[in-house]
Amino acid sequence: MNDALTSDVIGRRVEVNGEHATVRFFGDVPPVAGFWLGVEWDNPERGKHDGSHEGTVYFKCRHPTGGSFIRPNKVNFGVDFLTALKNRYVLEDGPEEDGKEQIVTIGNRTVQTVGFDSVIKRQSQLNKLEDISLRNCAVNGAGDKGGIARACPHIRKVDLSRNLLSSWDDVIDIADQLKDLEVLNLSENKLEFPSCSTSLIGTFSALKVLVLNRTGITWAEVLRCAPGWPVLEELYLGSNNICISERPVDVLQTVKLLDLSSNQLIDENQLFLIAYLPRLEQLILSNIGISSIHFPDAGIGCKTSLFPSLQYLVVNDNQISQWSFINELDKLQSLDTLSCVRNPLTAGSKDSQTTRQFIIARIGQLKTLDRCQILPEERRGAELDYRKAFGNEWKKAGGHQNPDKNRPNEEFLAAHPRYQFLCQKYGAPEDGELKTQQPFILKNQLLTLKIRYPDQLDQKVLEKQLPGKKNESLFPFLRLPLPWPGCELAGSEVVHSYLKVWTFRAYRFPLVFYLLKYSQSCEYHSPQVQVPPNFIRLSREVSLEWEAFAYNSVFGQRRESLQAEPLAAHCAVLRFALGVFLSGEIVAVGLRAVQPSLRRTGNTSWSTES
Repeated sequence: MNDALTSDVIGRRVEVNGEHATVRFFGDVPPVAGFWLGVEWDNPERGKHDGSHEGTVYFKCRHPTGGSFIRPNKVNFGVDFLTALKNRYVLEDGPEEDGKEQIVTIGNRTVQTVGFDSVIKRQSQLNKLEDISLRNCAVNGAGDKGGIARACPHIRKVDLSRNLLSSWDDVIDIADQLKDLEVLNLSENKLEFPSCSTSLIGTFSALKVLVLNRTGITWAEVLRCAPGWPVLEELYLGSNNICISERPVDVLQTVKLLDLSSNQLIDENQLFLIAYLPRLEQLILSNIGISSIHFPDAGIGCKTSLFPSLQYLVVNDNQISQWSFINELDKLQSLDTLSCVRNPLTAGSKDSQTTRQFIIARIGQLKTLDRCQILPEERRGAELDYRKAFGNEWKKAGGHQNPDKNRPNEEFLAAHPRYQFLCQKYGAPEDGELKTQQPFILKNQLLTLKIRYPDQLDQKVLEKQLPGKKNESLFPFLRLPLPWPGCELAGSEVVHSYLKVWTFRAYRFPLVFYLLKYSQSCEYHSPQVQVPPNFIRLSREVSLEWEAFAYNSVFGQRRESLQAEPLAAHCAVLRFALGVFLSGEIVAVGLRAVQPSLRRTGNTSWSTES
């Protein structure tokens, strides 16, 4: 055994009690007699030294405790591909099948065989395989030449991760016999790659997915092997300490997905070397330590020519802490999916929902964020909240509601490249939206209702303060009848109703029903007016006609051309559609009787619970 090992043992991959290592030395280690293997462990904590013993260096390790000396009989050198395949996928024969006789014809002769049916069964099992996994099966090579092609020629997907393959040549010997091979996983095999370009026409002619995580491959070795992957679409190169040293030229042009995760040597400038891959749609950059990116060919509001096809970007577990990184991503032409969890910018935020909204608002074409779809309603809300949140900063920087005076400075535009676009889309923020919220104390929670009479200018404005809850995002309706013609509301305070019972009387002038509604978000609503049941009966008797209207303390009174449903005896709620832009100020919407045919008939009165 020792004589056989001396010729090719150096560089072989071995397994010892579940741990993998590479043989670096074979020979005597005085003063102890006998042959020893000097191995470098994949896990340096498994070793004891750096390859030296009593002052003599027998081999070298990358880690000071990565080496050990082991007797050859303690080491597993593995098995060939076909042996591992049979061990995992071929069923054991039963005792009856082993001794069963069978008559077969070979040429012109009839032959009596024993156990021939079990051989056929085994071969048919392997012949049908298309997707196999030999992970951690101690595979060390292809075995007999042509054996794989004869036994299992239809294999398309192979998982050879965590085995004992020691060189790229071993991989070629296996792949050369699998002409339909489309997916190959070689992760956790410490491979020696060729030092010069090799011509491998046809070996990987159908390969579309190649996984080389933790194989020790370098970027230069990737480019040397890449000509042999003519139709490759997905390439995984995670955890290889890769440094992108040169731009791919005439190789990797078909790659759609590139995974460079956990390669801490990659920086922003290196990424530009792969930015011209024409079909690259998905780029995975998790845990590479990146903190910034800048596309020098694109200014504010422009798109970059780099990464022209990139749609899917993953930058999880990095050092992204500035919003400028997110702003730059808006320059990518095709980006619609982003994942950026566990970064200082996102993980350190107390309000993760606000952070999500700001990312959505800053990247206009984004459709999916952190694996959650962005619906149109969420985008609208996020952009409006973002517009409001930085409105005061926009005004201080020179922003103005008047387009002719709207000239924010360059510093603001660099920090918020899409803000001007959002102002064009939704309108510039009004002063009422940008008011600073007062501390949550009782006096700041009192809400004021002011009522004035336009036709009685000498009449004092009525004013009433009511307790309210400004911490609610949407206040309930206040159903308040105001039996004064042309009655208007003044002021910007919001009415939160605690009134449970209200009454009104019939007068000789039109009745007005108001609903006061407050919203912290700008939305369009379809309100409804609650009408007392007794009034329904009365309105039918006198044939009242109605018009819908809206009053906003910022924009002034509006009348909308609407069609309200007619009042019916069986319907206590009259509905109408009214688009009212809620700006954060007081808003009244309601119905007004336009035909003054209702006359007082005594002291008729009625009430209803709200």
